[in-house]
Amino acid sequence: MLQTAVTTQKRIAVIRARWHADIVDNAVDSFVAEWGNLGRSSSDVEIIDVPGALEIPLHAQTLIGTGKYDAVIGCAFVVDGGIYRHDFVAGTVLDGLMRVQLDTGTPVLSVVLTPHHFQESEAHIGFFKQHFVTKGKEAANACAAILGARAKLLASVG
Repeated sequence: MLQTAVTTQKRIAVIRARWHADIVDNAVDSFVAEWGNLGRSSSDVEIIDVPGALEIPLHAQTLIGTGKYDAVIGCAFVVDGGIYRHDFVAGTVLDGLMRVQLDTGTPVLSVVLTPHHFQESEAHIGFFKQHFVTKGKEAANACAAILGARAKLLASVG
């Protein structure tokens, strides 16, 4: 189903994985705060929890299918747990998000990050908490810009 309209009230779904919630939540909080700084309402943002990163694309597709959302943001921190290749997991999630975006015509943004190296040390945790603050803010600005550009595009071709 390709969406062809962007509503005047921008509803945003932020899907967050609960693995490493202490880090991921910084992106979500930063996104909501920056959305407000952009003159938007925090009530525009609905936060949906999923167990891990791999669940994000399916939830994004399901939420978009309701017709309630103008954009979806996926947030996760995928690290090497020693059992699997974390870069494969992150790549799979990003591929899924892109497929959902192209299949539905609804913007899907990613704050799904995977470091080369991560240790459960204060230094690494602190660094990535701050990094996710930055990425949440960037995602809010990108989302606002994409929705604005999309509205202009749809108005000119519709």
